[in-house]
Amino acid sequence: MEESSEHYRRKIAELELLFEVSQTLDRSLEIEDAIQPVLELLREHVQLRNGMVTLMNRHTGLITIESATELSREAQKKGVYKPGEGITGQVVASGEAIVIPDIKKDKRFLNKTGTFIPGGKVSFISVPVTHNRDIMGTISAMRVGGDEMSSDEDFRILTIIASMIAQAVRLRRQIEEEKQRLEEENNRLKKELEERYRPRNIIGSSAAMKEVYALISQVAPSDTTVLIRGESGTGKELIAHAIHYASPRQKGPFIKVNCAALPEGVIESELFGHEKGAFTGAHQSRKGRFELADGGTIFLDEIGDLSPATQVKLLRVLQEREFERVGGVQTVKIDVRIVAATNRNLEEFIAENRFREDLYYRLAVFPIHVPPLRKRKSDILQLADFFAEKYGHKQGKRIKRISTPAIELLSIYHWPGNVRELENVIERAVLLSTDGVIHGHHLPPTLQSAESSDTRFKGTLQDEVEKFEKELIQEALKSSQGNAALAARNLGITERIMGLRIHKYEIDTSRFKPR
Repeated sequence: MEESSEHYRRKIAELELLFEVSQTLDRSLEIEDAIQPVLELLREHVQLRNGMVTLMNRHTGLITIESATELSREAQKKGVYKPGEGITGQVVASGEAIVIPDIKKDKRFLNKTGTFIPGGKVSFISVPVTHNRDIMGTISAMRVGGDEMSSDEDFRILTIIASMIAQAVRLRRQIEEEKQRLEEENNRLKKELEERYRPRNIIGSSAAMKEVYALISQVAPSDTTVLIRGESGTGKELIAHAIHYASPRQKGPFIKVNCAALPEGVIESELFGHEKGAFTGAHQSRKGRFELADGGTIFLDEIGDLSPATQVKLLRVLQEREFERVGGVQTVKIDVRIVAATNRNLEEFIAENRFREDLYYRLAVFPIHVPPLRKRKSDILQLADFFAEKYGHKQGKRIKRISTPAIELLSIYHWPGNVRELENVIERAVLLSTDGVIHGHHLPPTLQSAESSDTRFKGTLQDEVEKFEKELIQEALKSSQGNAALAARNLGITERIMGLRIHKYEIDTSRFKPR
C-alpha cells in the first residue's frame, strides 16, 4: 500500500513538473534564461541532481554546456565535447540515450567540469535533444541511490522534457536567425545609404553646389542644429542625409518626419510618443520619432508647417533635449541631433505671428541654402545623365545619349519644380524612348520651344494686333447685346471709332442682338 502511495506521489510530482516546465519555457526568448529554471525544477520535483543541457554549435560542430545546476561559469566553460567524445559526445553522435547505473564504474564519464560526485551509488542519464532527426544537444542528470525502476522513470521524464526543450530551442534559433538576418540586412542597407548619401555622391559641380558641400563638411562633424532652406524639389532631404552620414552619428538611426503630412491631431503623438490609454485607440505605449532617433539624427522636413502648439513643445526639446509622452508624466531624455528643412519664408511667418521667433533662432544655428536648379544650369546635364542611367536600368533599357535638341530644351527651361521636376521629365523620356536616345519630342509640352513644336509665329505684328482688336470688339458687342454705343463706352472709345472698326472688320452687329 505504501509502495502504491509513493508511486502516485511521484506521478503527481511528474505532472506538476511537466506543467511548470511548459510554462517556464514560454517565459523567455533567451535559451539560457528558459532552460536554467527547468533544470532547477528537475531537482525540486523529482530530485534529479547536476542537471545539464548541452547544445551543438552548427558552425563549429562542438558541443558546449548551455546551462547547468551546481556548476560555476568557469566549470561550464571546460565542458566542451566533440561528437563521440565522452557520454555527451556519444549521445549526440548516435542520437540514442545512455543510462549508466553507477557512474563511478563507467570510464566514459570524463568529468571535464570537475562535477562533485557524492558517495554511494550514483546513476547518470543522458538523453538527446532532437527535432525531426536534427540532434541539437543533450539533457542529462544524476540520481543518488535509486533503483532500476527509478532509472526507467527518470529516462522517461527526461525524454519528454528533452522533446519540449527541442521545440523551445528550435523556435528560439529561428527567432535568432531571423534577427541576425534582419540585422545583417539592416547593416547592409545602412552601408548602402551611407555610400549613397555621402556628399561626394551628390550630383552637381556648379559653384553654388560647391558652397553647399563646403558647409556640409564644416557642420557635419558637430552636433549643431542645421536649418536647410530652399525651394521645393531642390534636394533638401539629400543634404540632410549627407550631413548625417558624414557625422559621428552615422551608425545611429536617421528618422525623417514630414511635418506637413501629419494631421494636427496626431503630430504630437508621432513626435513624442504616447502612453497606453492616453487617448481612444491608444491600446499600448508607443515610442515617438524623437525616441526612435536617440543616438542619431531626426530630420524635421517642412518645419514651417508646424502648428503654434507643436512649436512650443518642439522648442523645449531643442532647449532641454527632454519631453513627456502624450498621457505620460515621466520625463524622457534623448541624445539626438536635429536637422530641419523648409521652403517657407520663415521671416514673413514670424512677422505674421505664424512662426515663433525663439524657435526660429534655435533652428537656424547653421543655415544652409540649397540653390534652385535655374541657378545651377551647369548641373542640369549631369543630373539628366544620372537620371537617364537610373531609369534606363529600372526599365531594362540602355539609354546611350541625350540628343542635342533635347539638351537645348533642358538647358533653356526655367525648372520651377527643380531637380524633382527634372527627374520626372527624364523618367518619362526614358519610358518613351525606343532607340536608346532621348529626343526632344520625348520631353513634355512645357519644355517645348516654338521651333521644336513647329508653332512659330507666322504673321506680322500688325496682323496679330488687328486679330486681337477684332476679338475685343466682338466680346464688347456680345456683352452689350449688339448695342454699339454701349460697347464703345465699355471699351473707352468713341461711337465714331466703334463704327469705323465695325465696318473695317465687317462685323454683323445683328448677330449679338437678342431674338
